[in-house]
Amino acid sequence: MPTFQAPDGTVLACHVSGDGPPLICLPGGPMRASAYFGDLGGLAAAGHRVIGLDLRGTGASAAATDPASYRCDRLVDDVEALRLHLGLDRMRLLGHSAGAELATLYTARYPKRVSDLVLVTPGGQAVGEEATAEDRLETARLRRDEEWFPAAYEALEAVTQGRTTESDWEAVAPFTHGRWDPAARAHRAAGPQQRNQEAGALYDAEGAFAPAATREALSAFEGRTLLLAGEFDVAAPPRAVTAAATAFPDARTVVLPAAGHFPWHDDREGFVRAVTDFLG
Repeated sequence: MPTFQAPDGTVLACHVSGDGPPLICLPGGPMRASAYFGDLGGLAAAGHRVIGLDLRGTGASAAATDPASYRCDRLVDDVEALRLHLGLDRMRLLGHSAGAELATLYTARYPKRVSDLVLVTPGGQAVGEEATAEDRLETARLRRDEEWFPAAYEALEAVTQGRTTESDWEAVAPFTHGRWDPAARAHRAAGPQQRNQEAGALYDAEGAFAPAATREALSAFEGRTLLLAGEFDVAAPPRAVTAAATAFPDARTVVLPAAGHFPWHDDREGFVRAVTDFLG
C-alpha cells in the first residue's frame, strides 16, 4: 500500500490493483474509504492499473489536523500530491458520486494535468446542475413494480421535502441499487463503517463550490469526459447528469440500463465496457 505526503504533511494512502495505464479513482460518500470500490466491476482485470485514493481521514490515510481541509476544494491539493507522487505528467481520472465533484474541481484547477475524465453517477454541485426533487421522484417511479416501492417512495418524498428522519434514509436504501438483493444489502451495511461522518459533513461546507468559476475554468480542459449515469439512480438522475455534461468541452453521457448509484455492482460487464471503450 503506497503512502505519500500531502502539502500540509498529512500522510495519505492509495491502493493499487491491476496492470496497465494508471486510472486514479476518487471515492464518494462523501469521505468514504476507497475499499467500497472493490474491483470496480473488474476494471483492474480489463487492462487498467486502478489506483484508489483514501482521502484524508478515511481508510489508511491519516486524519487531518485542520478539519477545514476536509472541504472538497481543499482536497484538490491531495489529488495533485498523488499525481506528483506517481510521476505522471497527465492522468486518467475517475470520480464517483461526491468524488466526481472533487475530480471536477481538480480538472478545473489543473486542466493540463488530466487526459481523460470519468465521472460516475456524479453530483452536480460543482457545475451548478443539481438534481431536482422531481428528477429524483420521476426516476424512482421506474421501480413502481418492486414490492418495497410504496414505503421507499413515501420516504423519498419526505427526503425531497426536507422532512427526513433516520428511518426515511433506511427506507430509501433500495433505490441506491438496481437490484435490492443480498449483495446490495451487504454493500449498504458496510457504508457507515467505511465513512468518516465528521469529514463528510464538512465536504461541501460553504465556499466549497463556485459553479460559474468552475465552468469558466473547465473551458481550458482539452481532454475528454465521460459521464456515466444509472437509469434507476435517484441520487444522480440521468437528466441531471446529462445537464452537467454541458460544462465540459468534449463530453459524452452513457446511461446504464437498470443500474443504480453503484453501477459496477448492478452491471459489471456494462460498466467495464463503457469505461474501457471510452478510455481506449
